Amino acid sequence: MMLDVKDLGRSPGSMRTLTEHVPAPSDLGVALIGVQEGSDIELDLRLEAVHEGILVSGTALAEVTGECGRCLDPLAYDLEVNVQELFFYEGALPSDEEDDEEQRRVEHDLIDLEPVLRDAVVTMLPFQPVCREDCQGLCSECGARLEDEPGHHHEVVDPRWAALADLAKPDRQN
Repeated sequence: MMLDVKDLGRSPGSMRTLTEHVPAPSDLGVALIGVQEGSDIELDLRLEAVHEGILVSGTALAEVTGECGRCLDPLAYDLEVNVQELFFYEGALPSDEEDDEEQRRVEHDLIDLEPVLRDAVVTMLPFQPVCREDCQGLCSECGARLEDEPGHHHEVVDPRWAALADLAKPDRQN
């Protein structure tokens, strides 16, 4: 997702806004939840030329889809994330605080927003998404939805104690 910033030049103080719908790139999510590839991401950004490069700030709005980590029901909601990143001009000296590899660059008057969006969206996604905080999930023995069957349980005997269960039977012959 490349943006042309040639019109901003290297003139600190020049600025433009960008309101646009762009298709979501692939792998914009984690195992159970994420943004569907090709779905709309609504960008509302401000691009400002500063002394070191181009400062991009604003918001991105995307529809997140996935499944509950407990009951596997589908999830869908809108996620708005804040975006703020400084893209350094080619030849600008990197700061001592960050590694050169971590700094984004303006290359041939273009900036690549995809890694910035990926960082912003993926870090805001829940590691273990749930449909509700009190979701009971599925039975670990048979997979039944515990929400649909209140009081559902299984008599599970620890196999290490199974031989002792035979001793407690009343019809045992001595």
